[in-house]
Amino acid sequence: MPEGDTVWNTARVLHRALAGVRLTGSDFRVPRLAVTDLTGWTVRESASRGKHLLLRLAAARTDEPWTLHSHLRMDGAWRAYAPGERWAGRPAHLIRVVLRSATAVAVGYHLHELALVPTADEHTLVGHLGPDLLGADWDADEAARRLAANPAATIGEALLDQRNLAGVGNLYKCEVLFLRGVSPWTPVGAVPDLGGTVTLAQKLLAANRGRWTQSTTGSLHRGQTSYVYGRRAQPCRRCGTAIRKEELGDRVTYWCPTCQPAPP
Repeated sequence: MPEGDTVWNTARVLHRALAGVRLTGSDFRVPRLAVTDLTGWTVRESASRGKHLLLRLAAARTDEPWTLHSHLRMDGAWRAYAPGERWAGRPAHLIRVVLRSATAVAVGYHLHELALVPTADEHTLVGHLGPDLLGADWDADEAARRLAANPAATIGEALLDQRNLAGVGNLYKCEVLFLRGVSPWTPVGAVPDLGGTVTLAQKLLAANRGRWTQSTTGSLHRGQTSYVYGRRAQPCRRCGTAIRKEELGDRVTYWCPTCQPAPP
């Protein structure tokens, strides 16, 4: 699932494949960039900011810095292939951009919010985000402060609000709240130790950097990687109560009604 750790891993894949490389061609399959040609541009680096991916480039001839921004949301992906290798990542009709070089081909599938902007204007796309759980700007106190600014919001929805902290998705929301023993419907103002909650979220994402299997339990075996997420009607690993699943806001939520009692 494309949460902060997945986007961080994806950025590293693109960096290894393209950093320092001059592009020999590009193909954008979205209307706003359909006539854009990056031939001759040089890839400087690939980086992530929460759930946003930032491919930084130098323009041909001028070396002016530009950023190709994309958001993976629920179903986006980037894949890197060797020249001539078969593109097997997703169906071809989902391809939104192809970047070619002499040593690698990067293919973006079902990308969202695809935009090419001067690097100096990156803030217009990601400046609203809270501290990045996997970034150099991570600040647990600042993340807790932003959460506390809206005490009436449910903690389940507040953790997904990227303006509070950048990188938590539905999986980590469910798992963090289970481990903290907090119901997803608890108002932020009633959650004890917000700092501890966001610190745990950061530790879980950081533990999954560098691998594609997301685990919060410590096990990488199929069916053993989560406590509650994706485990509707299965027994809680702590108490044996059946895990429940309901909608909270516009996202599904998994929780244990015994380990995470409803707020008063």
